Amino acid sequence: MAERLRIGVMMTLGSNVREEIGKVREFGLDNCQLNCWDPSQYTDERAAQVRAACAEFGVEITSLWTGYSGPAVWNFVDGPATIGLVPPEHRERRTAELIAGAEFAAKIEAPCISTHAGFLPENPRDPLYEGTIRALRRVAERCRELGLGFAFETGQETPVALLRAMRDVGTDNLGVNLDPANLLMYGKANPVDALDLLGPHLMGLHAKDGDYPSDPRELGPERPLGEGRVDFPRLVAKAKAMGYRGSLTIEREISGDRQIADIRRAIELLTPLL
Repeated sequence: MAERLRIGVMMTLGSNVREEIGKVREFGLDNCQLNCWDPSQYTDERAAQVRAACAEFGVEITSLWTGYSGPAVWNFVDGPATIGLVPPEHRERRTAELIAGAEFAAKIEAPCISTHAGFLPENPRDPLYEGTIRALRRVAERCRELGLGFAFETGQETPVALLRAMRDVGTDNLGVNLDPANLLMYGKANPVDALDLLGPHLMGLHAKDGDYPSDPRELGPERPLGEGRVDFPRLVAKAKAMGYRGSLTIEREISGDRQIADIRRAIELLTPLL
């Protein structure tokens, strides 16, 4: 019998670590990606709290999703100048913050970090490209020193541009945190087809749904899983056939009761695919 995949959920590193990790078990799950956009959280005290909560609830952290400080505008107009390591005015600070995230990930025994690198230029001779690659290499090399993987979350770049960047960074610990909804919402690829290029490099797979953009200035909308255009039966089957044995991490980027209901519905839809 083929090895079953697992379902996880995206949770946030905040002030009440025990409560947040406990929510994973409330969903009947045993793993999560831990998301942090505040680098000031990367303290020894917070790391000890995470380890204690994971031990108490029997929860595994499959990745630390490392954000960064400064502006990040999630659209096609201001996004290229604000997201990730591509904007030169933010690059040095964010590189240091991602390295701090990697060091924190090692302390909480996460196997890798994940992040949005930014709108990686399609043209490798773009003047922004080489500086971005050098910064990414610094982060990836520190991850390697710590025994961690470095996963690029899909979204702002085409699969071809992402694969080229990974090869140009050149370290042996790189992978992809494939977010199928992002590939649609940014209008970059059909996620099932994207596996032809990115499937051998999967370190994580988000279970998030969405649609293509209809406004060329704005991303397409996120949808509850099963209500967007991601073909999860084909996507999961193809990822498994290509050797993926990780978690399907549910991400629903809203809050409140609707988020909880949508996560529970996603678990129902994903379970038969495991």
